[in-house]
Amino acid sequence: MRRYGPAVLLALVGAAILRVSLFSDLYLRYVQAGLRPYLVVSGAALVLLGVAVAVVTNRADEEPGHGGEDGRAGPGYGEDEGRAGPGYGEDEGRAGLGHGGDTGHAGHGHGPGGPRVAWFLTLPALALLLFPPPALGSYSAEREAAQRAARGVGTFPALPSGNPVDLTLGEFGSRAVYDSGRSLQGRTVRLTGFVTRGGDGTWYVTRLLVSCCAADATTAKAEVRGAQAPPVDTWVTVTGTWHPEGGLGSDAAWPPVVDARSVRQVPQPDSPYEKR
Repeated sequence: MRRYGPAVLLALVGAAILRVSLFSDLYLRYVQAGLRPYLVVSGAALVLLGVAVAVVTNRADEEPGHGGEDGRAGPGYGEDEGRAGPGYGEDEGRAGLGHGGDTGHAGHGHGPGGPRVAWFLTLPALALLLFPPPALGSYSAEREAAQRAARGVGTFPALPSGNPVDLTLGEFGSRAVYDSGRSLQGRTVRLTGFVTRGGDGTWYVTRLLVSCCAADATTAKAEVRGAQAPPVDTWVTVTGTWHPEGGLGSDAAWPPVVDARSVRQVPQPDSPYEKR
């Protein structure tokens, strides 16, 4: 059975990828929506490869001269209770070169199929198939260093008419810190993200921005004032107005501040990340 370990591992990983990309939207926890076709193709290829490896292994086992799963090959081994012919002792299967016969060989715990412990490699793949990890949250957001590339101060396009206006955390932060036209002044905005906490008791509505996948995620957030903080990692929609602080493009202007009029708990969106 150990011979089929690589085939099982390939099939499990492929099935896990297909589960999150083809049969659900869980892949949006890890990558952008545009990468879905590549995940589906990769998952299908791994499953097919696992099946192919299993077929080849099965045919190899059925060929003459191959032993059973205890790893003993036909030629070169004795026929009497696993005792080898040339180079092996004749007394109760003990080998002349220090290898035991049937009893001693089994003590190694492995044969051509590899050591039994290799089956533990299937556990992470099985866990990924049954229990996909959640999207990144407050822990990842808080680990990011406060280093951001300077974007430069300038004017931004006018916001849509009407209040409140829905903005991503990334757009709200860019306009609050760098917009010389002050397009947020006097406007009511609506921001959706998860809750993170600061060390001084402040709290933020936060979103992770990705270019390709969760591995390159950066943080966009806004400090919320005038409302009690929900539990960390709770998804909320904050409606309020921008509270200017610091000079344009300065460190004092980051993170931007919003004076909350309402904070409403919402379910996590299917796509928890914003595109950077």
